[in-house]
Amino acid sequence: MSKTSSAAEEQTADHAYGWAARDSSGILSPFRFPRRANGDDDITIKILYCGICHTDLHFLKDDAGMADYPVVPGHEIVGEVTKVGSNVTKFQIGDKAGVGCLVGSCGSCNNCKQDLESYCPSMIWTYHGKYHDGLKNFGGYSDKLVVEEHFAVLVPDNMPLDGAAPLLCAGITVYSPLMYFGLSRAGQHLGVVGLGGLGHVAVKFAKALGMKVTVISTSPSKQKEAVEQLGVDEFLVSHDQGQLQAAMGTMDGILDTVSAPHSLVPLIELLKTNGKLILVGAPLKPPELPHIPLMMGRKMVGGSAAGGMKETQEMIDFAAKHNITADVEVIPIDYVNAAVERLAKGDVKYRFVIDVANTLNPHPPQL
Repeated sequence: MSKTSSAAEEQTADHAYGWAARDSSGILSPFRFPRRANGDDDITIKILYCGICHTDLHFLKDDAGMADYPVVPGHEIVGEVTKVGSNVTKFQIGDKAGVGCLVGSCGSCNNCKQDLESYCPSMIWTYHGKYHDGLKNFGGYSDKLVVEEHFAVLVPDNMPLDGAAPLLCAGITVYSPLMYFGLSRAGQHLGVVGLGGLGHVAVKFAKALGMKVTVISTSPSKQKEAVEQLGVDEFLVSHDQGQLQAAMGTMDGILDTVSAPHSLVPLIELLKTNGKLILVGAPLKPPELPHIPLMMGRKMVGGSAAGGMKETQEMIDFAAKHNITADVEVIPIDYVNAAVERLAKGDVKYRFVIDVANTLNPHPPQL
């Protein structure tokens, strides 16, 4: 039980278990904690799989000075509905449900009214925050989750659940800007910067939309796999000036998925007139943005976060229709610390997913 939990909270909460970090070492170990009881508008999900997102690393190790320990990470959650509230209409017991980056919002601001809950000023993160009742949120490296049905999506029956889990964050993060910024028309040329968890899913969506896709990467070793397995049309090594020069002015849009510091100028130069560079990676150090390259071509640099719930459901349905899932390495929960260290080094193709249901000990030690 969290030290900050009140007696009243204990009376209205169910107990759950998972793995948590207690300090900025980021080391995870078994942990018991409260989940709120299932309300009239809620569903309870038995978590089957949970992806490991790069954002989890930042909160585990408190890179941005925002962590509120203990932290149970995880916002790429897929599981089975085991309980439904009396007002629930979207789910039935036994359905497969997915939960991404958010579990609540105010419901009344302009963003919420436009199905943009992810941009609500009062948006509630899946972990690292508190719910409306004051109970602290814990993420998907755990056995179960209670969530309002509005903030869960129905996962189609034909989807492999392990490969579907990362779509709840990585998938919607790349799908949303493709749709909003008009970079989804067949025949358009899209650049994808970085071939990691987000980048490889962006390639899959773009190819399903009938686009020409060029990957821009620092790693020449990724070219063979990008072309032969993901169907990439062209591959540019970002430090090869000759390749970049030859591709100048050829792309309608670019999705930049990289979270490490890098220059935007070479990317802007790859764009056609009126081209759009959309940033979806989140480097802790902000990039410099020279304005002259933008002016000389009427180009745009924009940003995008995860989409709202309506769009997330559209994304998962589109993925199911086109057989799109993330390429994953499924791991047991007791490998999670090694996986975190490997992810920090970029040593994964392309997403770690925890097999929660089969490997989380149902009787962890009392801590």
